[in-house]
Amino acid sequence: MSSNSRIWSEDEVRAIVEDYFDMLKLELSLQSYNKADRNRRLRERLDERSRGSVEFKHQNISAVLVKMGIPYIEGYKPKDNFQNELARAVRVYIEKNPKIRHVFLLDADQVPVVPAVEDWSSVIVDPPEPSPPNVANLEHQQLIYIPGGINYLEREARNQKLGDAGEVFIMELERERLINEGCEPLAKRIEQVSVTQGSMAGFDILSFEKNGQERFIEVKTTKYGINTPWFVSSNELSCSHKNNNNYYLYRLFNFNNKERPQLFKLKGNLQNSCRLEPTEYRARV
Repeated sequence: MSSNSRIWSEDEVRAIVEDYFDMLKLELSLQSYNKADRNRRLRERLDERSRGSVEFKHQNISAVLVKMGIPYIEGYKPKDNFQNELARAVRVYIEKNPKIRHVFLLDADQVPVVPAVEDWSSVIVDPPEPSPPNVANLEHQQLIYIPGGINYLEREARNQKLGDAGEVFIMELERERLINEGCEPLAKRIEQVSVTQGSMAGFDILSFEKNGQERFIEVKTTKYGINTPWFVSSNELSCSHKNNNNYYLYRLFNFNNKERPQLFKLKGNLQNSCRLEPTEYRARV
């Protein structure tokens, strides 16, 4: 039986969860570490696990954290097909180490300096591969809860200063794009609609195509990785539907003081490009 298919013991699961959180604390404090070396040293404590098996389990932990509203380690793309025991071990670790919640809270509220970019073309990347539908069972849902009642990913997403910094960054990118296309007069007309009109506009930045057509840009900024989920309001969703040919979502990620910020773009109705999951409901008797 391969190391990937053998059931992990309770001690092994506890060891890899502790190792993951050690790395996560280093990452959030912008300290460098060697993932390959950590993998090798962890395997010395496990039952003949392969490097790939350990990395896959790290990706499972990333998926658990995202569902809990906690940032994950960039480089360990979340993989949802995790065992209930793993989710339980993550929950137990957080309960036994409550100080780590303060680390998450401070990081969610932190706002980096808007970075200067020389080569704007290097900032834009392709969107990530679509994630499969959530098939978690009821027991999964009971195990996945928000520690301390705070969704740290949502708190970061609602960080107004971080959002403003991301919008300033995108406005500069759009100006550079239009100037390079020989459209400097259009570049001067770019408007931060979130400031001049407010959130009810359904988008953040008014920019333009080369031919003068309007481009409605909604900016979603995170200091975390490309697979971090974001939050969309009903107004933003409606705006993307009504302005299908003009609407763009710019997902700005790795917007911190360590990594080079990058972004991907989604054009048109967000219902056609995103898997939308309800996070709350409006209720009445």
